[in-house]
Amino acid sequence: MMPSPTAPSPHIASFLDADTSTFTHVVWDTPGGRAAVVDPVLGFQPASGQTTLAPLQPVLALLREQGLTLDWILETHAHADHLSAAPMLQRLAGGRIAIGRHITAVQATFKQQLNLGPDMPTNGQPFDHLFDDGEAFEIGGLRAQAWHVPGHTPADLAYVVGPAVFVGDTLFPPDVGTARCDFPGGDAQQLYRSARRLLALPDSTQLYMCHDYPSDGRAPRAWTSVAEQRQANIHVRDGLDEADFVALRRARDATLAPPRLVLPAIQVNIRAGHWPAPEADGRVYLKQPLLAPDWAAP
Repeated sequence: MMPSPTAPSPHIASFLDADTSTFTHVVWDTPGGRAAVVDPVLGFQPASGQTTLAPLQPVLALLREQGLTLDWILETHAHADHLSAAPMLQRLAGGRIAIGRHITAVQATFKQQLNLGPDMPTNGQPFDHLFDDGEAFEIGGLRAQAWHVPGHTPADLAYVVGPAVFVGDTLFPPDVGTARCDFPGGDAQQLYRSARRLLALPDSTQLYMCHDYPSDGRAPRAWTSVAEQRQANIHVRDGLDEADFVALRRARDATLAPPRLVLPAIQVNIRAGHWPAPEADGRVYLKQPLLAPDWAAP
């Protein structure tokens, strides 16, 4: 989907949380207008359990400076590398928290794998809205559309806002490639097809990243163009077919360690960034399964 001739071009600002290498993007129609925030980050220290709103402060400052009303808080997927700040952002600035409809499958999977108990919903709650593939919505005067782009997880979405697309973990900058597909429900064939769907957009389309992990000393990049991705992406550039990608992605995934924050992040993010209910002592706890060594097995 591309903008009609009368649709305004989006204004976009991107903020990098260096601790998790995650970009949060703000997109708005006009100063004093309406906005959406994509993938807000909550600061979290796993050793102490300390949380902080520090990654959110520049986002809030921009909303104030531009006089923006927040309509949407858009999650591209249930992230495994950071905790979502969506409920805190909603409390401070408003907006509806949204994700793809297939989050229900992710909730069901991790409810079972982590034994999260009967209070863990599997119907998409407590997200405020679940997008279907191709569903259109508005950010003030901006026309937008949600695209289901599974592969990294079953529930990944990209958000198309005029000539800009917020791609989540479907694509990284060309020298980094694509996201892993070895999480529950991940599928390398699906990711290839999702990436090629995005790369069928016009060459000038700006693809906004959720992450960048530069290895050559370059600065992190918040966006790349379709043309650049088609020419240079090390995993899905033109000329690499689906079989090439699947073989490469599976070999790469076999070498990867779990993300540093995967267990706390998943438990929070499948709840739309909300924490589990407090226990009898009034404190909130996250689960950490233990894997016993062979000698300790019963």
